[in-house]
Amino acid sequence: MNALKLSPDSLRNREIESRQFDTKNELQVLLATANVLQDMGFTLTEIENDLGVIVGSKERDATVPGQVAMAAFADILCAAAGSSSNTLAMTDAVQSVLVSCVTRLNLEGSKVVVRVAFQRVIFNRMQQVSRLETINDPKIYQGFFDKLSKSIFLEANKI
Repeated sequence: MNALKLSPDSLRNREIESRQFDTKNELQVLLATANVLQDMGFTLTEIENDLGVIVGSKERDATVPGQVAMAAFADILCAAAGSSSNTLAMTDAVQSVLVSCVTRLNLEGSKVVVRVAFQRVIFNRMQQVSRLETINDPKIYQGFFDKLSKSIFLEANKI
């Protein structure tokens, strides 16, 4: 039964990930969302107008200099001790940032609700997944929704 139990952070995360916009034009909001995501560097891989769904991704460098330095140091120590190690190959190299977005009318049918989620998959230098994580930084979501608000305003006013 615990599989269906929401975590204590679920409500907080949903509030960070969601905004309502004062329009009934869900298609306009969906198109504005797609434009903002493309402006943010995402390649959109799925857009389903009827369902109000957008999915996309972008690749970014995931190299952490301190991690690389520590791994190189560990490899040097192992070599000096006469054993082999390939710690450097296990350091983070690339991350794929994933985005999924859903739009829908609120229960009253008077506003469009947008919910977006950002996640990342980090690959090491051996192209193996080293971490999967949801991005929960409120600043990232606030930045996205600020851009989306401006885009919706400009589109609604034909500016």
